[in-house]
Amino acid sequence: MANHAAADWDWTDAESRRHSGYMAILVPALLPLAVALLGVPTGSPHGTALALAQPPRQHYSVSVDIGKPAPAIALPPIEGDDKTLPLVVIDAGHGGHDPGALGDKVEEKTLTLALAKALRDELLASGRVRVALTRSDDRFLILEERFGIARRLGADLFLSIHADAAGNPAASGATIYTLSETASDREAARLAARENRSDIINGVDLGRQGGDVGAILIDLSQRDAMRSSADFARLLVREAHDDFAFRPTPHRLAGLIVLKAPDMPSALIEAGYISNAGDASFLASREGQRRFARGVRKAVVVHFARLNARR
Repeated sequence: MANHAAADWDWTDAESRRHSGYMAILVPALLPLAVALLGVPTGSPHGTALALAQPPRQHYSVSVDIGKPAPAIALPPIEGDDKTLPLVVIDAGHGGHDPGALGDKVEEKTLTLALAKALRDELLASGRVRVALTRSDDRFLILEERFGIARRLGADLFLSIHADAAGNPAASGATIYTLSETASDREAARLAARENRSDIINGVDLGRQGGDVGAILIDLSQRDAMRSSADFARLLVREAHDDFAFRPTPHRLAGLIVLKAPDMPSALIEAGYISNAGDASFLASREGQRRFARGVRKAVVVHFARLNARR
């Protein structure tokens, strides 16, 4: 019997805490009634004992040092002296610890940097635009930093340069990607929820707009950027087909993060397949890089000429 009684009162820690919680609620509520029924003055020893029967309350706080936010990444220099000219930001895909696709003799990160620099030189030689590179050496940038740099610089066009790879070694040709309608809808909703009220989208201060108006402005701005991006993709295929080869269906739509800036035309160019011996040899050569740059330059020049004609 004694053992049974002991087992009945052998509470777990959880039961003990639950009991203490019940007591913390019941004792303060019942104390005045007990004092009244027993006729015990609250100032007497018995009244004091009843008051002290309440379980002690714990008052504490926990502080955690989360550190300082990382500083914003330094902006790259803009090349080109005439500040009235449109700005093209060129992003060499991958870099640092991320090599990208791997070919027999070349890594994507090395090839994209060479192509980006060749395109920069070609565009600057045209005298029609200013240029900035998101990276000019072998460093890693997260995707948001890439188009974030372009937005902070106020870019008029953002081009991300990549090279593809496939299990089929016969796959070859360039592809150009722009943002899809479905991805735009999701991203517009996310941006509307995330953007702080002092942010500026396409020249409009969202801080002066209501929530619904701000969401509509973001959506309209992104759809305008998507249309301009698709126009550029078609221009690139038309203007560059004599300089380098494209896949049979060269313009594709995708929800790629690097294309999701809400207020500037953006395109990702897969310059070819480094898993294909012919493409890899072409893109790794000086002549191939020059022809790639020339083809893209022609499309960029026509793109901005069209925009100027509409103004």
